[in-house]
Amino acid sequence: MKLDERGATLLFQILTEREERASVAIASNESFAGWTKTFTEPRLCAAIVDRLTFNAAIIDTGTRSYRLAQTEAQQSTHS
Repeated sequence: MKLDERGATLLFQILTEREERASVAIASNESFAGWTKTFTEPRLCAAIVDRLTFNAAIIDTGTRSYRLAQTEAQQSTHS
């Protein structure tokens, strides 16, 4: 889902305020490089990734999404 600049700016403000108070947990099936699909303004996307990754523990499970695999399996049986 794409966020317009206003939505992305508001999310950045929320993350900035939250960073100073408590932890933030985010799960994504997209690599950071792919976040430009959601945050279409490159500088704002970079700022959000920077804010989230500063002093972060990033856990890459290296696995594919179970839901995506199920959807693909269902689509292949219906084709």
